[in-house]
Parts: sequence; structure tokens; C-alpha cells
Amino acid sequence: MFDLDQDYPRDMVGYGRHRPDPRWPENKRVAVQFVVNYEEGGENCVLHGDAASEAFLSEIVGALPWPGRRHANMESLYEYGARAGFWRLWRAFTRRNLPVTVFGVASAMQRNTEAVSAMVEAGWEIASHGLRWIDYRDHSPEAERADLDAAVALQTALTGNRPLGLYQGRTSANTVALAAAEGGFLYLADSYADDLPYWILTGGRQQLVVPYTLDANDMRFATPQGFNSGDQFFAYLKDTFDVLYREGGMRHGGIMSVGLHCRLVGRPGRTAALERFLDYVGDHPDAWVTTRLDIARHWIAAHPPHGGYRPSRMGRALFREVFGALCADLSGRSIDEGAAMAERVYADGLGPQADTHPDLARRFAEATRTSADNPRLRDRLDARLGRSPRPAV
Repeated sequence: MFDLDQDYPRDMVGYGRHRPDPRWPENKRVAVQFVVNYEEGGENCVLHGDAASEAFLSEIVGALPWPGRRHANMESLYEYGARAGFWRLWRAFTRRNLPVTVFGVASAMQRNTEAVSAMVEAGWEIASHGLRWIDYRDHSPEAERADLDAAVALQTALTGNRPLGLYQGRTSANTVALAAAEGGFLYLADSYADDLPYWILTGGRQQLVVPYTLDANDMRFATPQGFNSGDQFFAYLKDTFDVLYREGGMRHGGIMSVGLHCRLVGRPGRTAALERFLDYVGDHPDAWVTTRLDIARHWIAAHPPHGGYRPSRMGRALFREVFGALCADLSGRSIDEGAAMAERVYADGLGPQADTHPDLARRFAEATRTSADNPRLRDRLDARLGRSPRPAV
């Protein structure tokens, strides 16, 4: 009999037969989430100092890199996404007032600040898609972490806000652990393992994963055995939505992620199929069309990790999200001020002792200038730390 390794690092069980009721807001049946990948200008190109031209996800299916040379056709296909495709998608979503998450490659956004301004004006969530749209599989952990830090800094400068989600996309084996250790991401998306968010413990951190998709994705227009017409794309999206919507009627509704690329679905013949699907979803009032960040925030509030939150294992963004409202309530300050108080508590250092009720109560009492015996503080800490509420006396 095969000897199973008890330290096997993959989770092959997940939620199993007892999938949780997501409890989407307003009892919606399914969460529908559209991602616009903005990569054009961040891809492999000798102009960017790369060894060869790009060969991934374009109309030239099966393209090979050109070592040491520019590939004019490939470059122009990526240019189309920035020059025309993005704006076609932007109009399709803004006309319908639909929320979008952008997976933004920082160096690509830097080359088209007008597009970035349009994203910000539309209120779209802009998650990080890394510094460059390149393959990180052979990067050292130190080099990948340096690019991750640079991506966050550059995107923050371009948009005015740091990204709270990350999808590296062309990952290494180290990506997820590096991102969790960075501490500033509420969710990671480099997974295709489920239809629901789930928690992992990596590098000593409690980290939320909001999985992405490679099937309900226009990348299938640029791969063998993919979609070859808009009708195929629409039919696949509709079937996916219909199944998840039906399951939502049984309280098992998941997330439908739809992956989009400016240079692919931004072509007129494909945008027509996307627009048909946007209108189809709009005919279903029990569908929650939202951003990945709002999904993450819902899951953090409604579905904490098994056993509760452990402050010593939380990144600063998660700690701020979970305890910011508590600080605001106790101090009578605004949500933003409460979040800043929580960040100061986090910055003071949180060892294992902070996972205990008395130590954490003392820290928050000092930060909010209230009593450590305050019942509101006690009960809300109990809930977050996964303890049963104390009986009223």
C-alpha cells in the first residue's frame, strides 16, 4: 500500500461534503466577480531588459520567444489592449455601473496613467498583478520579494492606495508564502482550488485565499482547444452562472470569477459576447456582482479561520480589518481612526501572548483609553479569538 506522507503540503479535502453557507449579503445566491487583467506594457520585451520577446496569451497561439529580438507583431497585439481594448471594456462596465477588480501589473499601469485614472474614477478595485507580467518560476525568493515590494510601492504612488489583493499569475513556488509574509494583503488569488474563499496557514500567517479561474476566462481564446467564437464564450459563462445560481438556492452558492484581458475580450467580436453575459447576469437580482475585495471583507467578517483569529499569526492588513471597527466602537472615533489605532497596536509587536484574552484586552484598553473589563471589549474579543461568549451575569 502507498505510504501517505503525513506532512503532505497540499489540501485535497477542503470543505468536503459540508460546504458552508456563504451567507452572501442580502441573501444573494451567488457572488459574481469580473477581473480585468491590465498587463500591456509589463510583458517580456527586450526594450524592458528581457532576454526575449513575449510568447504568452495573444492572437499568435503557440508563439515562441524571439531571443534578443523585438517581435513587432506581438508588441502590437499587446499595444491593442492598452490603446483600444481597455477602453471598450471600461465603457461596457461603466455604462452598466458594474463593479470591477483590476489585476494591475504595476509597470504596465505606469505606461498608461490615463487608464489608471479611469479605473480610479470608476471606483474599481485595483489589486496587484505584480511588478512585471513575466514568469517568476526561476526567480530567487529574494528577487521575487524585491519585485513584490516594488510593485506595491509603485501602485500606491500611481493610485493613491496600496493594493489589498494580489494575483501574481506567473508564479513561483514561493509566491504565496512571500505574499503572506509581506502582511499587507487581505487576500491572495493565486489559486484555482475552490469556488469559495478559504483560509491557509503559511509562513506562520493566517491568510485568506479568494480563488481565481482559468476556465471562465477569455484566455481560452488564445490557447489550443479554447473558445473560437463569442457564442462559445457566452455559453460557457452562462452555464457556469446557472449552476452556481441553482446551488445558491440550496445555500451552497459560490463565487463566479470571470477573467478578462484587454487585448483578448477587448476585440469587438468578443466584447459582444461579454456584454450579452453582463446583461444576462443583470436579469438575475439575486446575483451579487461585486469586487474581490468586498468578497474578502465579507468572508473575514462572516467566516473566520477555524479556531478563531490568532493575532500573532495575522498580517497587519488582516489585523487592521478585524480589529479596526472594535477600536472605533470603543473609542467613539471614526472607522478610519479606529483602524489607525489597531495598526498602532499591531506595530507594538504581537507575540504569542497577544493570542490570550487578557493581554489583548490590555493592549486595546490602552489604545482606546477604556477599561480592560469593558463588556463590549470582552465579548467582541471573545468572538474574534474563537471563544464562546461568557454567560451574562
